Amino acid sequence: MPDQQVLPGADGLRRCPWGARPADYAEYHDREWGRPLHGESALFERITLEAFQSGLSWLTILRKRPAFRDAFAGFDPVRVAAFGEPERAELLADARIVRNRAKIDAAIGNARAVLELAGGLDELLWSFAPDAPRARPRSADEVPATTPESTAMARELKRRGFAFVGPTTCYALMQAVGMVDDHLRGCWLAPEGRGAPRG
Repeated sequence: MPDQQVLPGADGLRRCPWGARPADYAEYHDREWGRPLHGESALFERITLEAFQSGLSWLTILRKRPAFRDAFAGFDPVRVAAFGEPERAELLADARIVRNRAKIDAAIGNARAVLELAGGLDELLWSFAPDAPRARPRSADEVPATTPESTAMARELKRRGFAFVGPTTCYALMQAVGMVDDHLRGCWLAPEGRGAPRG
């Protein structure tokens, strides 16, 4: 994210700079990013999409999300874990998604790793949520790329067989699913600027 303060969107609401526009970003920023998310399929989706985003624009992934959901069986880990060579070949030929062999293989392998978790993906991921919130950032340059918690999460996920889960990807995941709340001061979704409850 660039070093900027909150920006007004097309509707006049002040948002974190990355979420002000285009409309796809504003919708995601307002309705999803930073809100607590639970559930195995939902969290597996986020891990998968964050991995596919690596090196690309999040907007690209966001706009392809319906196609990703279709191609990856609704992100049901049981179904994706069962993908074999025919499904892998279909994914590599599917122009609607990002056709990156290593990331596709990681998604399938990560689904299999999910199935090996004794307590489930939700329990594992949320065990790394910080115990207490930190001061709300004033500008995007105060938002970290990694934290001790995201580094620990990445280390544990890799130990359990996950791929494409480095500390930066894990921190982006933590932001996306509400383990941390990095809405900037002045953003309409920050407590002091909230115009409506986040529910």
